[in-house]
Amino acid sequence: MYIDTHCHLNDEAFINKEEEYLNKAHQAGVDIVFVVGWDLKSSIRAVELANRFNGVYAIIGLHPENIDSYSNDLWDQIRKLQKENRKVIAIGEIGLDFHWTKDLDIHRRQEEIFIQQIALANELKLPISVHSRDASARTLAILKEHPPVFKGVMHCYSGSLEMAKEFIKLGMDISFAGPVTFKNAHEPKEVAANIPSETLLVETDAPYLAPQPFRGTTNESKNIPFIVREIAQLRNLSNKEIEQIVMDNVTRLFHVKQNG
Repeated sequence: MYIDTHCHLNDEAFINKEEEYLNKAHQAGVDIVFVVGWDLKSSIRAVELANRFNGVYAIIGLHPENIDSYSNDLWDQIRKLQKENRKVIAIGEIGLDFHWTKDLDIHRRQEEIFIQQIALANELKLPISVHSRDASARTLAILKEHPPVFKGVMHCYSGSLEMAKEFIKLGMDISFAGPVTFKNAHEPKEVAANIPSETLLVETDAPYLAPQPFRGTTNESKNIPFIVREIAQLRNLSNKEIEQIVMDNVTRLFHVKQNG
């Protein structure tokens, strides 16, 4: 059984296509899907989908690129969503994105909101799903200064092996998406081949970052087997062994079980 630990089935690309999306995923052997929010509206939608479909779970929070949508009652609304829905399993995706702007005031605001959401996750006894783009050093520093008590995952990891080891020391798992299958993706391949198996997760980040041989198309959870196959080859293991590793790690981190 495959698991997609990070997708955006709540994206407008899949409006009114959710059942078809999940049917195709199930046909490919993907039976568990985590739908991730990036603001309040998408988080509410993630929860709605989790409550509507078996095997679907919600991760809710405010993405660093969406900090302009912050409101004073946002954390209260996130708390309410979590407390009323047992299928909310993490706070995310949260973190830092310094790729699109070099404005230091925006960077500082992203950091403030990141820290607040780590505190919120600790309060709610949930792990976190971390987005970090062009901000590895600051992400690591914040996680050291404000430890996520219930750990978390570095989503769609693209950094170095050395940095991955530092995140792992803090209790973070490392998740790989479509880029690990790209021919010239030397760093993701190196990390996927060498991190401890008990820290390894897989995801699609759909509708983004489709793996080979579908690169450039709209990504879906049904493509998870291609990511698993690449990692299995890199680690000289079978697909089944990687499936079991991911299942064990998902159970430990998110308390989601097969047929649970």
